[in-house]
Amino acid sequence: MAVSTIHDITDANRDGTPDNFTFHIALSMLGLVLIALGTGGIKPCVAAFGGDQFQEHQVRYFLMFYLCINARSLLSTLITPVLRAQECGIHTQQQCYPLAFGVPAALMVVSLVVFISGSGMYIKTDPEGNIMWSVCKCIGFAIKNRFRHRSSRYPKREHWMDWADEKYDKLLIAQIKMVLKVLFLYIPLPMFWTLFDQKGSRWTLQATTMSGDFGAFILQPDQMQTVNPILILTLVPIMDRLIFPLIQKCGLNFSPLKRMTVGMLFAAMAFVAAALVQIEIDKTLPNFPSSSESQLKVVNINNKTLNVTISPNKYLLIDSFEVQHTFKHTYFTLLVQEDVKSKPKEGKNAISRSLCMALILCLLLYMCMCVFVCVQCESKTEVEDMKPNSVHMALQIPQYFLTTTGEVMFSVTGLQFSYSQAPKKQAGWLCTNAVGNIIVLIVAELGKLPKQWAEYVLFASLLVAVSIIFSIMAYFYTYIDPAEIAAQIRKEQGLEYPAEFSSNLN
Repeated sequence: MAVSTIHDITDANRDGTPDNFTFHIALSMLGLVLIALGTGGIKPCVAAFGGDQFQEHQVRYFLMFYLCINARSLLSTLITPVLRAQECGIHTQQQCYPLAFGVPAALMVVSLVVFISGSGMYIKTDPEGNIMWSVCKCIGFAIKNRFRHRSSRYPKREHWMDWADEKYDKLLIAQIKMVLKVLFLYIPLPMFWTLFDQKGSRWTLQATTMSGDFGAFILQPDQMQTVNPILILTLVPIMDRLIFPLIQKCGLNFSPLKRMTVGMLFAAMAFVAAALVQIEIDKTLPNFPSSSESQLKVVNINNKTLNVTISPNKYLLIDSFEVQHTFKHTYFTLLVQEDVKSKPKEGKNAISRSLCMALILCLLLYMCMCVFVCVQCESKTEVEDMKPNSVHMALQIPQYFLTTTGEVMFSVTGLQFSYSQAPKKQAGWLCTNAVGNIIVLIVAELGKLPKQWAEYVLFASLLVAVSIIFSIMAYFYTYIDPAEIAAQIRKEQGLEYPAEFSSNLN
């Protein structure tokens, strides 16, 4: 954040653009790399570290955790655009990004101080080596040992990981079995994040082509994302205290995996809703020529009706030519027009301005002197190429509601499921998010669909197909208790006394 603040102040001449684009891009990339490093250090640890502060039965912690991070998201999404729009005295033609980046940077310093000050009250688990390396070595040994004993004279074992018994502890092998079982379920999950994470990119771009006029205030496109944390803060307590208990009282087995399946279907429906909104937006957009087409505009300034007929399936080849005009002293009327070919900011309308000017040209001894005299025309013609955004941003609320409902059922439940079904040292969840972002890049690059609504439908269809596969996998999944399995193995190894034997000793 601090780097982003500094590089935006490099505009010395205050023209709204960086003086050195190479330096500007270098600092931007440095800021992104630092954010990636910080995120990679925080996100994998914050949920697990918070979970270590509570007992096994206190799974509601993840609900409170989700409420807190979305309350933070709500405040940042509301306040940052306001800070960006301030007149900070640094730029005259550019919004105040140094203030928008500087305030979060200062708040991060404050949060770091607060976090460190409570260090003495935390439950801290000492690191016990690189668990990932131990897992990889154990799996590698099991595969190698199984390959060595592939002959039929060797008795088969219950699980292929049991071939690591000769070298590795049974508890580690049992934990790896649990992890592999959960990881198998993780295979379809990245598709949910493929859709969900687009609300901050494609849905925001969709909002830029919509009207944010709510009468008393004008909502910025990026502020539309506040709907998600607002709904999170509303739906999480309702789901936890009302909906889920009501379903349980009705005798329905709404298990965590079933919740996640329903959440994925809600996300798919959200993209169908986004596609319907996009279709309405496309109706208001002008038709621009593609890369293989040209555009012809006919402006009739006569009082009479002009009929222009173009025969279908006809073409005309025009050779290149040069226009020469030689004169001594004459007046030439020149029409200067600023054509509008892009949507203006904040969804306002735009008008192609036509200026009538008299041009006096003099030719003297191969020297040319041009004098532009601006005169007022008796008539003014205005051509409106871009109409103001007419589709209201409020139409995005249904898709935000659907995707937030899916998030509550999928993400919150997924955190609880991962923490309860895998050993604490090996529980993982964020890998599904990372893979989902990669899928967005691949599908968007390979798809190249001409219409945005078609891409929304494509993503929704893929998620529905993945949801069906996941529901089948969930049907055959058997829930386990990692703590109980670990205690049973320790009991078999004689590392701890059984409960009844301990009571007899007393």
